[in-house]
Amino acid sequence: MFDILFSTSGDIIPLILRITAFVVIFPHGAQKLLGWFGGYGFKGTYGFFTGQMKFPGILAVLIILGESFGPVLLLVGFLTKFAAASIAIIMIGAAVLAHRHNGFFINWNGNQKGEGYEFHILATGLLIALVVGGAGVYSIDFNLIGKF
Repeated sequence: MFDILFSTSGDIIPLILRITAFVVIFPHGAQKLLGWFGGYGFKGTYGFFTGQMKFPGILAVLIILGESFGPVLLLVGFLTKFAAASIAIIMIGAAVLAHRHNGFFINWNGNQKGEGYEFHILATGLLIALVVGGAGVYSIDFNLIGKF
């Protein structure tokens, strides 16, 4: 079990993927959990998810925590495969449930009602690469694998 969860190579490419994922996903999680970057914070986001989106409370909490702490786990390379898979599931869910009706493209010019799902496809691809390849060098996972 530990071999599968922590398995990785000593490559540097996963490090680049982990940093990139952190940079683009952490601000979204910080909006949801802390209200940073113009977000609504935990209370507002939880209310939106459980009220307008009709998600069960536990799912709302898991999304908020996954999108907030998952990128931090990726940055340090701990439980990388789990964190990447969790965030990928969140991205797929967001694309299908919240962004699909807005079309493919990001709303660069403000011509759409909301954002499309192209960001979610890119993020999911990046995250799947981490699920398959692991954390790579300079990660806690890389340092732990020799111990299990």
